[in-house]
Amino acid sequence: MEKIIAACGNDCAVCPRHLPKTDEELHHTAELWHKIGYRDHVVTNEEISCRGCTSDNWCRYQVVKCTEEKNIANCGECAEYPCKTIMECFEVTMNFEPMCRKICTDSEYMIIKKAFFEKRENLENA
Repeated sequence: MEKIIAACGNDCAVCPRHLPKTDEELHHTAELWHKIGYRDHVVTNEEISCRGCTSDNWCRYQVVKCTEEKNIANCGECAEYPCKTIMECFEVTMNFEPMCRKICTDSEYMIIKKAFFEKRENLENA
């Protein structure tokens, strides 16, 4: 499977939220996100699903807005990489790793690891 690298380094190709997914897959992801602590309740399939980064989507670090303003595909293409913003993004993302390791099955964890916990590697190799 070819990687689809998001602005922050996530790999959308393996992300359990990135469409196309079945209703059952999306609901399972919504339940998992709640257990991990990514959401405070089980959200709808519509809310959990994702079609990729756009400036219309909520982004905690405004990474998408920044990459669009600089006309680059992702932070790895930026002359200022790694900046304070992306370093904070890496740090906060990895704060969830212990809970994911605890809550997820091995297969779920490997998906989440590839999708979210390899941001730095993805950006450096993009």
